[in-house]
Amino acid sequence: MKYIVTLCFSIFILVISSYADENVKNKTKITYGYPDQSIFIATINGKEQPITPMLNVVKELFGQTNLSWDSEAYPAKRLIRNLKSGKTDFSILVKASSLLNNCIFSKKPIYSTNLNVYYIGDKPPITTKEDFIGKRVVMIRGYSYGSLRKFLNNPKNNITIESTSTHSSAFSMLKYGRADYLLDYASAAKDIISQDPIADLKSYTLDKVNIFLVLSKSYPNADKLMNKLETIMESIDINKIMDHKSENTITH
Repeated sequence: MKYIVTLCFSIFILVISSYADENVKNKTKITYGYPDQSIFIATINGKEQPITPMLNVVKELFGQTNLSWDSEAYPAKRLIRNLKSGKTDFSILVKASSLLNNCIFSKKPIYSTNLNVYYIGDKPPITTKEDFIGKRVVMIRGYSYGSLRKFLNNPKNNITIESTSTHSSAFSMLKYGRADYLLDYASAAKDIISQDPIADLKSYTLDKVNIFLVLSKSYPNADKLMNKLETIMESIDINKIMDHKSENTITH
């Protein structure tokens, strides 16, 4: 009887192992999901998908693995749901606490940017969220700005919000006096400012934003793959890759 139990257990282990190996073998594709509202200046491809500099990084990253890949832009909330469910395998995001149970994050950030408040001339500087009380502020739709949006939207704080859809229109609104202050990420703002300088423009950094590799735990051998991706990231110059502006369309 003991021999039969041992034999059955061994067969069970072999079946499970074989299934796992087959699953890994068949999983040669990985899906990259990214937010449709970017912290970078984005162009639109023929499929009406935003193309950002981070896609060039992903192209380089998966070009050094044996995985084929595809990509899709999603609203932020849907992207989070997809990563939780495993519908989307991979992303590059801030370390969202809501994903810690379902995803692996790279040990180190692969990119950092600043959340800045921009203003013109001698307006009082904004150094804390309380400084926004009673002010007019340009905000870009689709961003949560961490916990700041909730404070700014609170009617008790008497803050006038001027909303717009793009980084360029946000700076135009600031330039022409539609608001006194603008919240934006330095990673996008630097391109706008370099193309259309604003006289006496000033800024103050409210927060540093770190971006990590994010991999669904449901992906086969997720730990092993994350280690490989981290090793690849250490060997490439991310800023040089992101500065390639010649590619308006990513093919893969």
